[in-house]
Amino acid sequence: MGVMKLGSQRISVAAATVLAATAALAVEAVPQPATITKAPEEIALDKAQVANLGIRFAAVAIAKEYLLATLPGNIAPPPNARVAVAATFPGTVLQSLAVEGQAVHKGEALAVIASREILTHAADLAQARARLSVATTNAERMSRLSQEGIVAGARADEARSARDQADAEVSGLSRILAGVNADGAKGTYTLTAPIDGVVSSTKIQAGEPVEGMSAPFVVDSGTSYEIQAQIPERLIGSIVAGMRVTAGAGIEARVTSAGSVIQPETRSALLKALITPGTKVVSGKVATVSVYAPAPPGAAIVPKAAVTELNGRSVIFAQTVTGVSVRRVTTSGTAGGDVMVLDGVRPGEQVVVSGLSELKSIVLSR
Repeated sequence: MGVMKLGSQRISVAAATVLAATAALAVEAVPQPATITKAPEEIALDKAQVANLGIRFAAVAIAKEYLLATLPGNIAPPPNARVAVAATFPGTVLQSLAVEGQAVHKGEALAVIASREILTHAADLAQARARLSVATTNAERMSRLSQEGIVAGARADEARSARDQADAEVSGLSRILAGVNADGAKGTYTLTAPIDGVVSSTKIQAGEPVEGMSAPFVVDSGTSYEIQAQIPERLIGSIVAGMRVTAGAGIEARVTSAGSVIQPETRSALLKALITPGTKVVSGKVATVSVYAPAPPGAAIVPKAAVTELNGRSVIFAQTVTGVSVRRVTTSGTAGGDVMVLDGVRPGEQVVVSGLSELKSIVLSR
């Protein structure tokens, strides 16, 4: 029995050896996947494969600024660039010579107004001039008599005082009529443009009455405009003076003031940005205002098409010596058609902007 057991053990060992060899042959017969020589984040590609997949590259640039906020706003002249034209005396409009949007030069006539007060002031001026003439003659005569000792010096002083009073009255009335470009004989005065600019508001027409000290015209300086917008509560303190602002194609400005007090009606603060001088704009136009902030150190700009989602993360495909590599990135804001990334790439590198779907399929199939 012992011999037989030993023989059985020997047979069992031999059988196990045969089975192991058979299993090894079976394993070797099953096709195995090719060994991946690159890490899962690396994709080896030659020039032909790049061309076949339609892959194109674009350079990574240094981020200087990024889009911080997009706000509703409008274009208007700053307070110191808008001048109202006052009608000093009440009357009736004889002629209205300017319309809204018309470019005018300083001193150019805007309207002619007939006023009874002009006739009254003109008559007063004529009387004052007559009194001045008499007072001047009397003062000269009294001065001579005083020098000859015929009259007291006090009487000569009184005569000179009367002359000075008449002269002051004439000067005052003359300034009033000259200041409104009055024609005393016709009883009219003319409203003129106080500055070079554009008429932004007109409130009178020929034949209509005009109230004294009203403002029938408003003239805006044609060289100075600003953007006004509302800063939402969450962004108060983030927008500061000096930041770049745009309001459509060709309109750029710099923030001059950013309010820090919330207005109860709008729950926002006021932003003002001075538009670059010489820019052609339409006063009162509603615009979408884009505010740009300086980029943080080390940030880069990549084309928007270069960023995609992979397994719930933002990634890009960066060019390497042997192909491309998958880079996880952190995005933060946009700048035109580009995206700002805070990590994962460096300025000067090349990133894929076309053929991303094919590259994602390759990564997901691994």
